Formats: sequence, structure tokens, C-alpha cells
Amino acid sequence: MKVTIQPSKLSGLLVAPASKSVMQRACAAALIRKGESIIHNPGISNDDMAAISIIQKLGAIIEFSNESLIIKSNGVIPISNEIYCGESGLSVRMFTPIAALSKLPITINGEGSLLSRPMNFFDDILPQLSVTIHSDKGKLPLHVEGSLQPKNIIVDGSLSSQFLTGLIMAYAACELTSHATLHVQELKSKPYIDLTLAVMQSFSLNIPVNSNYESFTFHQSPVNQNSNSIIHYTVEGDWSGAAFLLVAGAIAGNITVKGLDLFSKQADKAILQALMDCGCQISIQSEKIEIGPSKLKPFHFNATDCPDLFPPLVALAAYCNGTSAIEGVNRLTHKESNRGLTLQHEFGKMGIEIILQDDLMLVQGGVGVKGANVHSNLDHRIAMACAVAALGASGETTIESAQAVSKSYPNFYEHLKAIGVIIQS
Repeated sequence: MKVTIQPSKLSGLLVAPASKSVMQRACAAALIRKGESIIHNPGISNDDMAAISIIQKLGAIIEFSNESLIIKSNGVIPISNEIYCGESGLSVRMFTPIAALSKLPITINGEGSLLSRPMNFFDDILPQLSVTIHSDKGKLPLHVEGSLQPKNIIVDGSLSSQFLTGLIMAYAACELTSHATLHVQELKSKPYIDLTLAVMQSFSLNIPVNSNYESFTFHQSPVNQNSNSIIHYTVEGDWSGAAFLLVAGAIAGNITVKGLDLFSKQADKAILQALMDCGCQISIQSEKIEIGPSKLKPFHFNATDCPDLFPPLVALAAYCNGTSAIEGVNRLTHKESNRGLTLQHEFGKMGIEIILQDDLMLVQGGVGVKGANVHSNLDHRIAMACAVAALGASGETTIESAQAVSKSYPNFYEHLKAIGVIIQS
């Protein structure tokens, strides 16, 4: 699918999409909780659909009613010996330990870029928890056979916090008669662990004691958890997707974005700091964020704990008058694409020079963005970054494989149209 975007002046109001980070965690929590859970404002992205399919395969009963998702579960009781994660990195990392709670041999598979992402973490960790695992040299498909037994282990948190999220969820699902501790080394993206714990708390799961993110200790499971009660949970707006909308407003017009929780645990809420630092017009209120363009100045931002912000930050930096610096490039290698190199290549086509220096990205802004033919590289965030950067370009921009946005934000182009972006597809 090709999408062509004309330089556009924006105005209007948008409601942020549902957070896929929250939605997928809520699906996992509803599965292991046992009982009935009703999820309001459920996400509709490809990754969200993958999570729903996975919990069905692991035994949950699913029903859609009045734009809500009803999940009934008796725990992990698989009805299939295979779960399919699509291209969702969170799903494979979170649901693999959860699937290993069952004694049934289960194959975990996916597609696209997920097939090349390293999963050798599980080869090292799961055997320590009495789980047999076979992988394709550290990559999908994975074949696991449990049942997982919580133990005191050391976990490497340097590659992705999502592996730790999966272990925390799995430990919470076990009936513990004594304590079990996950000792964590070099944890990245700590806010995502905060998000995991917040979702678990909303579902009344067994919450570990967090000792400065260096260890997570589970004590004896609560005795009187009432599985007869119904949990109602509302998925909050997605700061990751909304970051592109907010940057669009800072570049090309006055817009209002609603549906975002200013007290959210989502790491990508940090986009607000970059927007304030660059000098755009911004009014942050409890129910809405109003944002518009101004003379933008370069910024310095550490994205180590929120690497998904690199694409919208690069689009923003392209319009700042000078060189912006973004830290955390080493977190970009194993995304849907190698995002550091992909951003450098695609924005280079648009006349923006990006220099990569070890863990630092330098974006030379203020030189004028040119319309160009670019490619998403099948990476949803690259497609959105190019679309936003195109809004103030000197000519039209055509994005190849533009459908990649469906992974996280299926309505992205429709939402852009609603605030005045001229798009042909």
C-alpha cells in the first residue's frame, strides 16, 4: 500500500487511540487472574488482536459486547499446542513464560521481523525454572514444555524489559508457599515495569516487592482472592501513538488531543518534555493537550527508557533550527527494523542528515524538509514518522508499505485526515 501526503495545515480535535502496551498487559492479567474481567476501550491494532488470540488459545473465553471485551478465565489451560504472536515483540516475550505454566508442550511462533529478533534469553532462563525449551538458534519458533516453577534467579534486563514483564506475570500466576525473587541486572525501560505492576494491581494479582528495580520478590500467594468478583478495566490512551499527533501539531498546526492520562505509567509520556524543550506552543490540561507550531529550537533528550519515541522525536528535530541530540540509539537495533539506520536512511531522502555516534543520534534540523519517496521498511513507527515529517515538507511525500501502521495504530491516516491532512492512497 502506498500513501501520498501533501504539505498540510492542521486544525481540530483527536482522541488518542487505546494503548497497545496496556491492552496486551490487560489481556495477560485477565487470563491469569481467573474469573471474569471486562476490558473497556479495548485496542484494535494487529498487536492487540494477537494478544486476544493468544489468550483464547491459552484457555480464555472471549466475547465482545457494547464495545467492551469480556474475558472469562480459569487460568492457563491451553486448548491448542501453538500460539501465534504476529509481529508483536511484547506478546512473544510476555506470553512465553505464561504459556510455560502449562504442562502441555506449546509452540510459540510469529511472522515478519519477529522471526529475526533474538529470543535466546529464554534458552538461558526457562531451564532454570524447570521448563524445557527448544529454539531455532535463539530465534522463533520456540517450543516450551512446563510447568514453570518459580525460583530465585538472576535476570538480564539489558535487552528488553518485556522479558521481565513475562516472568513477573508468570510468577504472579503461581501458587506460592514461600518467597521467590527475580534478581535483575541492568534493567532498561523501567517505566514499562511500572506499567506492568500497575495493570497487575488493577486485576488484584499477586504483586512483587520492588527493591529499586534490582529485585522483585513474590511472597506467599494471597489466600482470599475473590475470583467471583468481576473486574472492570479501562484501557487508557496511547502515548506512543499520540506522540506522533502531538509532533504533527507542533510542526503543522493548532490541534487538540484528548484521551491521555497525565499520570500514566507509560514511558512515552516523556514526549511532553521534548515538546516543551523545543519551544512549541503547548497547553497541558487535565482533559486535553493543545499544541501548535512556533519557532522551534533544538533539544537534547535521553530516550534510553523510551526508545519508541525516536521516530517522532526525529520528525520533530527535523523542524528545529539546529542540531538536536537523542540518546539511547543502542536500544534501536532489534525493533521492527534497525531503527537507527532506517531513520538515517529514510530521513536522508527527505534532506535531513542524521549522524549516529555510538549511543547518540544527532539530527540536523532547520534546513528544510523535502518531499520524497520513502519506505516504511515494514516498521509502523517509521511510516508514522515519515508521514508527520511530510506535513511541512516542500513537496509531496509518498510512503511505500504504508500499511505497516496497522501494527499499532490502524486509524492513523484517517485521524490525520480528520485534522486536515491531505492524503491519497
